[in-house]
Amino acid sequence: MNKERLINAAMMKEKPDLVLKNANILNVFTGEILEGDIAVTDGIIVGIGEYSGKTEKDLKQKLVVPGFINAHVHVESSMVTPEVYAEEELKWGTTTIVTDPHEIANVGGLTALSEILKAAERSKINYYVMLPSCVPSTPFEHSGAVLNAEELTSLKDHPYVLGLGEMMNSVGVLNHDKTVLDKLYAFSDQVIDGHFPLGSGYELNAYVSAGIDTDHESISYKEAAEKLRAGMAVLVREGSASKNLEDIIRGVVESGIDTSHLAFCTDDKHLADIRREGTIRYNIKKSIELGLDPIKAIQIGTINAARIYGLKKTGAIACGYKADMVILDDIKEMKVSEVYKDGKSLSELGEVREINYDERLISPIHFAPLSQDAFVIPEKDTYSVIGIVENQIVTQKVEMSVEEIKSGLSDGSVRKIAVVERHHAAGFHAAAYITGYGLKHGAVASTVAHDSHNIVIIGDNDADMLKAADELKRIGGGYVIIEDGTTVGELPLPLGGLMSLKSAEEFIPELEAVIEKAYTMGVNQNIDPFITLSFMSLPVIPEIRITDCGLFDAERFELIE
Repeated sequence: MNKERLINAAMMKEKPDLVLKNANILNVFTGEILEGDIAVTDGIIVGIGEYSGKTEKDLKQKLVVPGFINAHVHVESSMVTPEVYAEEELKWGTTTIVTDPHEIANVGGLTALSEILKAAERSKINYYVMLPSCVPSTPFEHSGAVLNAEELTSLKDHPYVLGLGEMMNSVGVLNHDKTVLDKLYAFSDQVIDGHFPLGSGYELNAYVSAGIDTDHESISYKEAAEKLRAGMAVLVREGSASKNLEDIIRGVVESGIDTSHLAFCTDDKHLADIRREGTIRYNIKKSIELGLDPIKAIQIGTINAARIYGLKKTGAIACGYKADMVILDDIKEMKVSEVYKDGKSLSELGEVREINYDERLISPIHFAPLSQDAFVIPEKDTYSVIGIVENQIVTQKVEMSVEEIKSGLSDGSVRKIAVVERHHAAGFHAAAYITGYGLKHGAVASTVAHDSHNIVIIGDNDADMLKAADELKRIGGGYVIIEDGTTVGELPLPLGGLMSLKSAEEFIPELEAVIEKAYTMGVNQNIDPFITLSFMSLPVIPEIRITDCGLFDAERFELIE
């Protein structure tokens, strides 16, 4: 950065590279909308006022706001590479993301993290990484890798690393688990993300006192408010499966609570949903519709996130800040007209070039041979059943009698769910019952199975479920739908069993087709067939889950007999 050039351009001793003329400019520091020109040199805003530049564009009083910041996202959950993901985010005005790559890290460990950091360096957007704290998330599952504090610390000083990713092992925090505390100590000088669903009272106080700064798991305003009062930054989540924004923002509007420690995030969102509505732009728009002041909504989506994560000179339209800007046709509709990243329009940023990823991450599907009775569940008087909650990733623990199970299997309200270890062919697998999914007949399966990303399968018969596992191995990971032994839907995700190597134009129609096929098979229309399935194996979310080790009580933090 040539400071002399910036100073001269700011003082009009030389012409700025770009001047956006006649703009209405949102100042996120004062909450004002000001009229003026925006001058940019070397990708930095050098002045607001009256300027002439080498290149000029008349905005004709359109509103200019800072580039949006997605405060917590797992890019792998979009199921495309970071390069393709960045393109979609940019179109809707998101110029900065804070990502936790624990999905691919659970598959490929340090090799995977190295590839993600390379992607961050070449990204068109500000691509910041929180190093995954829980690989695996618990000792009650088998992942592709295990990352300790020493390994994570080796990457701590990378310029795109901001801190430690979501600490999902809240039980480990509260019980002084040494491996957990080692990580908290190692990153005590950086931001530490939290993950404490339904955390409250003394336990919440203890969790925050351990040095954890943020949380994105609040599903109600009451929960979010308690975490704010405890000193946490609350990241308001609206993704494809977890839709928490409405309840939280309604509470914010009704209470008039201060919003300076709120930011917006998506956590997990399908690429098709991103293309249709964006991410943070959508969160801002929905918040405005719920009655939140538009300026406050934009502050939550920009400068608040920058402050929470210590992103200097990001998140505002002001002198010395990155020239990451969104031009809006309408503030209430959040209609994006143009996007500038580092003072360049999207057309100036160029096309996505083909990127080759480490071969060790391609098609890593290795499971031990499964016998015909692998998914047989012994008969007993009562069963603990996973109950799906629509629009949430929390589940309910439902106790059902053997008669209720048989009746549910007959009428379709109960289905079998299984998880198969797929990293080391170690032979671990487990099966249980689930209700609320809605599949009429056949099997739906995926290698996207948070967070260890083993194979997760739902079906009404063992033959189709076994076939689904074999088909996932054949395509190198991804989604499959089986009916009477025939593959009727598939979506290959060869990069880690999590991501496609295709462009958005190729990938999105394939994604939409397999989702639609799942719905025609009778999957509950009020859930996402695959994202919902992917969370059934995540043992750090209440109340009940299944891993390759068995059915798991996420509240007692123990396997169920």
